[in-house]
Amino acid sequence: MKKVIFISLLALAIGAFASIAYANHSWGGYHWARTVNPFNLKFGDNVSTVWDGHLATASTDWSVSSVLDTTIVTGQSKGNCRPTKGRVEVCNKTYGDNGWLGLAQIWVSGSHITQGVAKMNDTYFNIAPYNTPAWRQFVICQEVGHTFGLNHQDVNFSNANLGTCMDYTNDPDGTLYGQLDNEHPNQHDYDELELIYAHLDASTTLSSKKSSASADDIDTSSPSEWGKVIRKSSDGRSSLYERDLGKGNKLFTFVIWAN
Repeated sequence: MKKVIFISLLALAIGAFASIAYANHSWGGYHWARTVNPFNLKFGDNVSTVWDGHLATASTDWSVSSVLDTTIVTGQSKGNCRPTKGRVEVCNKTYGDNGWLGLAQIWVSGSHITQGVAKMNDTYFNIAPYNTPAWRQFVICQEVGHTFGLNHQDVNFSNANLGTCMDYTNDPDGTLYGQLDNEHPNQHDYDELELIYAHLDASTTLSSKKSSASADDIDTSSPSEWGKVIRKSSDGRSSLYERDLGKGNKLFTFVIWAN
């Protein structure tokens, strides 16, 4: 009898561990180096008026975190969305019929994030089904979320919404199937940020200056420049790319593809 109870408890423990491991959604432990808590991350506003409200909502939503505050400042890159060290440039533009709806691109040095961009492709947001407030809010929330060091919570477009923008969906406001909306972070996103930023660093990567030459030389809108595929979504499409820039520097590209 004791043996049966022990085996049952062991199975429960293993199941609980698996659940916790699955729930973790940082990507490789990458994070901004910071010397204070909470740290302030600047969002460079390069978006048009149709996106301004969505950027403001995303900034407010993510600033609920106990470790992170975001501030919207004047953008420095406009539609080309070149990065600026120490901040995240947020852009929209008709980038063309290239298949991607939204991108988050993050430059890292060692384990530290040094700069990032979030890009929304109006080639698709100008047409159905993506020309809705819900789709815009879902995508901008997710793309800036990646620039903090967060991965997706789920990469299946067709299953039930988890109630977070870090979950792939075909129904961002939940109205088609009567489910949770995926337009904002949820508590698990905030909990994960606390894990990622559980320590302070001796120095910071949040100082703002011109992007590096290696960053300027890359056409970040072109999939041919993203490097190797390191993760795919449940439908088999590439969702994360990695490009080695040498000397411990890398570029990561998260992609949401248009259907």
